[in-house]
Amino acid sequence: MATKLIEVALPLDLINKEAAREKSIRQGHPSTLHLWWARRPLAACRAVLFAQLVDDPSAHPERFPTEEAQDAERQRLFRIIERLVPWEASTDEKLLEEARAEIRKCYPEAVPRIMDPFCGGGSIPLEAQRLGVEVDASDLNPVAVLITKALTEIPNRFSGRAPVHPMDHDRLRLEGWTGSAGLADDVRWYGNWMRGQAEERIGHLYPKANLPDGRQAKVIAWLWARTVTCQNPACGALVPLARSFWLNTKAGTETWVNPIRDVTTNRIRFDIGHGKSGPPVEGTVTRTGAVCLFCNSPTSLPYIRSEGKAGRLGAQLMAVVTEGNRKREYLPPDPNQESAGLLDRPNGAPDTELPEQALGFRVQLYGMTGHSDLFTNRQLTTLCTLTDLVSEARALILTDSGGDHDYANAVATYLAFVCSSIADDLSTIVTWRSGHGTGATRSTFARQALPMTWDFAEANPFASAAGDLGTSAEAQAKTIERLPAKGSVCVRQADAMSVDFTGHVLATDPPYYDNIGYADLSDYFYVWLRRSLHTAYPDLFSTLLTPKTEELIASPFRHSGSRDLAEAHFEQGFARVFSKAASGSDTDTPMIVFYAFKQSEADAEEEGLSGTRQAVASTGWEKMLTALLGAGLSVTATWPMRTERGSRSVGIGTNALASSIILACRSRSLDAGVTDRRGFQQALRGRLREDLRILQSGGIAPVDLAQAAIGPGMAVFSRYERVIEPDGRSMSVRRALQLINQVLDEVTAEQEGEFDEDTRWAIAWFSEHGMDDGSYGRADDLSRAKNVSVDGLVRAGIVKSGGGKVRLLDRSELDAAWDPRTDPRLTVWEVTQHLIRRLMDDSEASAAELLARVGGLGDAARDLAYRLFQIAESKKWAKEASPYNALAAAWPELSRLAAAGPMGQGSLNV
Repeated sequence: MATKLIEVALPLDLINKEAAREKSIRQGHPSTLHLWWARRPLAACRAVLFAQLVDDPSAHPERFPTEEAQDAERQRLFRIIERLVPWEASTDEKLLEEARAEIRKCYPEAVPRIMDPFCGGGSIPLEAQRLGVEVDASDLNPVAVLITKALTEIPNRFSGRAPVHPMDHDRLRLEGWTGSAGLADDVRWYGNWMRGQAEERIGHLYPKANLPDGRQAKVIAWLWARTVTCQNPACGALVPLARSFWLNTKAGTETWVNPIRDVTTNRIRFDIGHGKSGPPVEGTVTRTGAVCLFCNSPTSLPYIRSEGKAGRLGAQLMAVVTEGNRKREYLPPDPNQESAGLLDRPNGAPDTELPEQALGFRVQLYGMTGHSDLFTNRQLTTLCTLTDLVSEARALILTDSGGDHDYANAVATYLAFVCSSIADDLSTIVTWRSGHGTGATRSTFARQALPMTWDFAEANPFASAAGDLGTSAEAQAKTIERLPAKGSVCVRQADAMSVDFTGHVLATDPPYYDNIGYADLSDYFYVWLRRSLHTAYPDLFSTLLTPKTEELIASPFRHSGSRDLAEAHFEQGFARVFSKAASGSDTDTPMIVFYAFKQSEADAEEEGLSGTRQAVASTGWEKMLTALLGAGLSVTATWPMRTERGSRSVGIGTNALASSIILACRSRSLDAGVTDRRGFQQALRGRLREDLRILQSGGIAPVDLAQAAIGPGMAVFSRYERVIEPDGRSMSVRRALQLINQVLDEVTAEQEGEFDEDTRWAIAWFSEHGMDDGSYGRADDLSRAKNVSVDGLVRAGIVKSGGGKVRLLDRSELDAAWDPRTDPRLTVWEVTQHLIRRLMDDSEASAAELLARVGGLGDAARDLAYRLFQIAESKKWAKEASPYNALAAAWPELSRLAAAGPMGQGSLNV
């Protein structure tokens, strides 16, 4: 049984950097083919699969007899991963073949097939296919199955085929077509045919707008506000429900809706305002309801909900957004524009019901109980027309291809995905982003939920922008052109508990406890896909909605509101899946599980935990690990993967947990022994002391450290058949997670002994007071205990003292010209704070320049950042925790920059 690279080391900073960068890549990226929730980045999947399959050098002592030789070989493999993870490498056939050769070397007879029983958005099967590994993938959800087929199976089946569309037919037959380029060209051509047909049939529903200068302009979007009658019976005015009246907040082009009371109609009319002053009120909706602009009376949320359920919520046009000269033009509503959107509900619109309750759903509270209620009647008419056109296009392709049903179905699949893309941009959940350039729409699934929206943006599907059929078809074609179109992939619909793992290796990204209700969310697309593809995939679309009963999520709504039954369903289901995987999988290769979770505060607070400790002890982690260990598996490694852009609303410098954790698992040894709690803790301390330095030097963000420690911690816990508590019972996974956290705290605190005395005093003071004032008497007592003095701490540049008060200097008070080489009383505390100041206020380059000058004190500063984050996080001081997290998370890049140039000259030799 060869130890694999993923069980020993990974170049995490490189992988995380490319995974985060990938989120900003749209053109040609597989995620643009069809939306799926919490899809794993391809960079992370490619790197993890490679590391899962290639041997670690320690597995071959005959070839690499020394630690130096093993490390050198490991670095060689890291360099392959470094070249493999960028987005550009996904089509670099020479590099991919180099990676495939490395994998084949580790399996002289045959590389095992990968099994992904929760294929979801298809990232793992796609990247396994790219690495030349045969794949069997499945999912209970038909939308997930279809997405994965479209990424892997379909391009492979029609690789090298010429297009069949009639344009320039002779040239198409003669020209050489490689990979899936011909398939992409047909999707592009028939997609544009659909757009032309749709504009002929329903283009009049989207009229142009009259500009003040008499010209006409294409409308980008119509901005509506839902309305409700004022709750004050003496008023009875129609209240527009708007979260914000801003249209564009970009400096120099500020634009807003100006609500004006019309006492003759008891309604608000809208005009367009310009300038920094902004609207007279930010909006009408508050956290508890709305405010009437006529009488200033509150309209409560329960009242709005009751009016919604009674069908009495309306909508009023607030503004019209049109094309302009390199910017958006905003016009007040006119009767013609408003009446164009007021249609009867079309025949054939979906009549399926939304679930009464579901994870992330809020719209039912306001009377939106069916899928059709999520759209205006104009939007329903558009989507019905487009899905009908998919069927018509399929018939055309069948004729043009000479009766090839499989190929007609394949092209129709992508055309149906175009309709899904439009549906995401064409609902009453879509909102207007006033802070995005000159304004843009925010799609339905900006979040993994269906929230209630008050004001919404109705996009024009013929505006050559978001929601345009031609734009979406072109995006599909560019994605298809980049797909591998080679290898052996089999995708089918199946319950994960029924999958046969014999001879396979598990690599999967399963549902995350109660984070996302995939089936309920995907019904939004399923109802439209079924309408256009039922004939092409009768088995896949045999039910009115996606299957729900067997879905492995912990949703109390599926179990009569019982949290206990939902947890049992989740744990027992995963236990069955992991048990089958353990008994049938290839034993020479570890299983890989991507796992993410949200913080479960209620459960954790019962245990007296906080912050990341809450998340690590969350029920989702506990249930998943309990199922995994109950299946006879042991955890051999865990790796935190960060997969978000640095520009996201919660950045890497804040206390945001890593997007997912990669677990490597193997079957537990048959001769696993038994130990007691003391033996477990002793073994745990030894392992964590050894691994803490490796994790810190590898650039693990402090906020992720507790998660990363699960790997070595659970490796110790799962090596035993049982860990016996003092009362004779077997230790639970939850208790093991708590002990791992406690021992991690102890081991981290032990590092304080390596700091200078001034720094140790500052740590103790920070733990008591943070950055606030404290009494001089307490500071003096603490300084005596630490063998320093308050006056000395002042001279050291750590504290400010006066008026009987002492406090730590704020980073804003630090001397920007400070030079560690001339400081007569240099402390790790100062180095850390100055590094943070430069990183936060200047740049990474500035912080790296200082890091180069402090020399050996740099590693101590990094260790202090971990310790101070730990303290601040335990105190729930989020503002104080964030800078320390940011410094440690940026450490690999700072170290690289510091070592890269002449700025390292003259550094301290400490």
